[in-house]
This record gives sequence, structure tokens and C-alpha cells, in this order.
Amino acid sequence: MLARQRQDAILDLVSREGGARVADLVERLGVSDMTVRRDIQVLAARGLVTRVHGGAAAVSDQLTADEPEFKVKSALQPAEKRAIARAAADLVEPGSSVALSAGSTTYAVAEALCHVPRLTVITNSLPVADVLHSAAPPDTSVVLTGGVRTPSDALVGPVALAVLRDLHVDWLFLGVHGRDVRAGLTSPNMSEAETDRAMIASAHRLVVVADHSKWSVVGLAAIAPISEIDILVTDDKLPEPARRGLEAHVGRLIVVDSA
Repeated sequence: MLARQRQDAILDLVSREGGARVADLVERLGVSDMTVRRDIQVLAARGLVTRVHGGAAAVSDQLTADEPEFKVKSALQPAEKRAIARAAADLVEPGSSVALSAGSTTYAVAEALCHVPRLTVITNSLPVADVLHSAAPPDTSVVLTGGVRTPSDALVGPVALAVLRDLHVDWLFLGVHGRDVRAGLTSPNMSEAETDRAMIASAHRLVVVADHSKWSVVGLAAIAPISEIDILVTDDKLPEPARRGLEAHVGRLIVVDSA
């Protein structure tokens, strides 16, 4: 097993159970005590886990206004995000108009959409625009909204809102900081939440792409209630009670195999 695979497995276990002991990880991963401790040290240096005596623990509960950087979010649940992105991209027909919000999962969707021809893509994400510019076919049109840059590499504010206000797109793929039945879709950044609401207003269909770790996470600013979601694409590590709750509120729930 490669170092990246081991570290992903440690992250997944810590996120699901709140922590993991070195001895348990040694047995689960089939590697030495020293290797596990080195992996935990790497993850702790990136701010993804907290080192504790005998193992690793989840970082402290995130404050509602705490906004991780794009590179930090990109390191979390990469396999789940790729699987979600493939399923999301399969929804899109050639020639469609698509809006993509900022986020590491929507970045994965952008990569998957590079195989769909004749798209018109509107985004407020600098990384999304970059990957489409580099890898999409020549018949893809990419419109970057402009605006003020956030830690998650989103462009927000009056300029972005002015661009989005007059648009009508077939699909919006929205990445979110958190989703909760009561709080709905949320963001730690009020300006980004406002921009996301403008994207929703411009879209014929809202597709939320979010892995299992976003469940029951609540950010500072509300984006939209769960009931506004036409399609939610998530992974099979989402607990069964959460699936039942979401199925009762969203138009369609797609659960992908993260393996």
C-alpha cells in the first residue's frame, strides 16, 4: 500500500470514529508501528488530524466561520470525490450549459467534464477555470465570473453577482461546506454563500456534489434548504439514517461506490 493510500485510510477512519490508535492502524494496514507514526505526523503537519498519545484524533470541531484553503480540502476524501465527479459528469449531455461553484469536489467534476464536448461552463472558481482551460476540448467555452478571491479560491462579491444575475444555465454543480436537514446547505463565508445563491437562481437544475464527511456540518451562512436540491450525489460511506433523511427531502439521491 502506498503512503498516500495509507494516509487516506487513516483520515477516513479518524473522520468516521473521531480517532484511531497506532496499534489498531498497524493491524488494519499491515505496516510497522514506525510507518503509521510517520503517516500520522505527515497528516498532522497538514492540519488534517491531531497527534495524541498512542494515535491520532480528529481536529477540533470546526467553527462555523472557519474556511479551509482549497489545497487542504483537496487532500480530503480524494477517492470519494473522483467517484462523485464521474457520476455527476454522466448527467451532462454534449452542448449543455453548466455552472460550477468553487470547491475541491467541483474541481473533480470539472476534470470529469473535460470529456464532454461543446460545453459552455460558467464558474467562480479559479482552479476549475484553469483545469478546463488546460484539458477541455477546444469547443468548450469557459466564463470566469470575476470578483474578490476567498481562501477557497472562489470569486465572490458584486462583480460575480452582476455576471450571474443575467444567466440561465442547464446545470449547476454546487459544492458545499456542510449539509444538514435542518440547517440546509451552508458555507463559512457569507459572500460565498450569497454568490452560491445567485448561481442557484440562474440554474434549471441544482446538483449538489458532497461526500459523506459534509453530513451534519453547519457553516455560518445559509445557502439553501435541502428541499431545493434536484439531485444529490454522495458516496456510500454516508450512514444509512442520513440516506433515509436525505431521500425524504431531495429530488433524487445518487450514492456512488467509493471503491
